[in-house]
Amino acid sequence: MSGGGLLVAGTTSDAGKSVVTAGICRWLVRRGVKVAPFKAQNMSLNSFVTREGAEIGRAQAMQAQAARVEPSALMNPVLLKPGGERSSQVVLMGRPVGEMSARGYHGGQQQQLLGTVLDCLSELRDTYDAVICEGAGSPAEINLRRTDIVNMGIARNAGLPVLVVGDIDRGGVFASFFGTVALLGPEDQALVAGFLVNKFRGDVSLLEPGLDMLHGLTGRRTYGVLPFRHGLGIDEEDGLRVSLRGTVRESAVAPPAGEDVLRVAVCAVPLMSNFTDVDALAAEPGVVVRFVDRPEELADADLVIVPGTRGTVRALEWLRERELAEAIARRAAEDRPVLGICGGFQLLGEHIEDDVESRRGHVDGLGLLPVRVRFAREKTLARPVGEALGEPVEGYEIHHGVAEILGGEAFLDGCRVGRTWGTHWHGSLESDGFRRAFLREVAAAAGRRFVPAPDTSFAALREEQLDRLGDLIEQHADTDALWRLIESGAPQGLPFIPPGAPA
Repeated sequence: MSGGGLLVAGTTSDAGKSVVTAGICRWLVRRGVKVAPFKAQNMSLNSFVTREGAEIGRAQAMQAQAARVEPSALMNPVLLKPGGERSSQVVLMGRPVGEMSARGYHGGQQQQLLGTVLDCLSELRDTYDAVICEGAGSPAEINLRRTDIVNMGIARNAGLPVLVVGDIDRGGVFASFFGTVALLGPEDQALVAGFLVNKFRGDVSLLEPGLDMLHGLTGRRTYGVLPFRHGLGIDEEDGLRVSLRGTVRESAVAPPAGEDVLRVAVCAVPLMSNFTDVDALAAEPGVVVRFVDRPEELADADLVIVPGTRGTVRALEWLRERELAEAIARRAAEDRPVLGICGGFQLLGEHIEDDVESRRGHVDGLGLLPVRVRFAREKTLARPVGEALGEPVEGYEIHHGVAEILGGEAFLDGCRVGRTWGTHWHGSLESDGFRRAFLREVAAAAGRRFVPAPDTSFAALREEQLDRLGDLIEQHADTDALWRLIESGAPQGLPFIPPGAPA
């Protein structure tokens, strides 16, 4: 018998679908339920490599961790990686299958993938007691409903009950809830069981009359009101959630272990990918991480990071246009720390041959590392392990660029010259011993009396965050009613709310 299921939809992008899905997974696994996450189609530049070498969205990898299961391509069969305003790389079952325009994808390709998506969901439901599915954007995108495979399309085909999450912190949540239901056709509405309010600040009793009126208007109940909590935006998928000059995370961290802080400037390159690489730095007491887009902002930085990007050549041009390239080159000449990760590593090299990503052919790099890069059509997807600075390191690789190392010292399958480092490895800074050794070297180069905290465990901090998400569901949602939804489906006899979907 197939396991139960639930689709977590949202009134908007960034309503909190990813964290609610993770929270439900953690709540369920803590009560002994064998649970898995699922997202039929994800659009994100934040991706992860599974142990079998498949590329999936980082949000689904995080949700798998919440469920205490190994992430798999089954959990995110379709991943779209934007390469510009109008096209994306389509990753199917963890492997890239080509570039496609939005018109081409929604014009027919998307619907052709429905069978694959349903097969993956069916396999998960045969294996697990429950599968918690995440939607994308809003289920009421009436222009896309005909070809939808991630919201009501998957709910209808798999018979999933739907819980709609709304971000009350943005305002307009009642209108959003009502309008979402009222723009769906009768068959879709029959699956929308109710609502979950997210990011509420204040006295819930003041909200309750509105929830009662919403129930009267729609015939659907609210399954919980989750309070606003700082620092829970882990592994976002849709883009950079922070101001370029803001902080990376709002969560409180301990005071510095040493006398100084360490300032890290991350260049906010276009099509930035896996900016989650710097989360482990932001979690370190005394490390201040900010995203920057002007050369003046590098002046007081102790470390500059050029992160991964889905457009290496475009990022290189952006750095030059903004005079950041010149500022980074000056830093390297002065032997001040610079770290390039993946695409950021590639553009630090001597030159790039790109007939795949940008199709620009030969492009001169910044010339800070003795590296030549050639873009291959086959994507490298790997989970390497190794050692650097005397410490064990593990990471993951996602790139088309193949680096020919012509000199320097070896560094995580890349190289270093002086205090300029480059590597294709994402996630290396999550290795605690290596991160501390690296920060000690940066602090020494910067002349800072910074001391890494001896006991910071990034894995433990991640587990604490996931437990906090589980606590939110357990303490502020009607978990008995949620379990009935997962086990038995949407209630019978839910009323139709006009006008419904347009013909």
